[in-house]
Amino acid sequence: MKLYFSTRQIPPLRDLPLKERMAALEQAAFKMTVPERSLLNVLKLLVIVPVFIFILQSTDDWTALLWAALVFLTYPLFVKPLQYSLSAKYLPETKQEPS
Repeated sequence: MKLYFSTRQIPPLRDLPLKERMAALEQAAFKMTVPERSLLNVLKLLVIVPVFIFILQSTDDWTALLWAALVFLTYPLFVKPLQYSLSAKYLPETKQEPS
């Protein structure tokens, strides 16, 4: 499975405007299988739960808020590429015009 870090890297979406790329990815996400959705949701939880743990620890140590922010900023680095890659296989292939 190839990881896509941007929607512009996905070949069927390369030439579309951002609004259309996001709409196409949303439609493709509905076609994902249950195990794929579950994997994606578990990954989201693995990133979000530590944020709340750090927030709870902020009563003892204020630097825990900095760690919470840092962990929260990693969300797009881990979740979005996997989401794009899982959704990309459900996108319709673009038809190339004969030259």
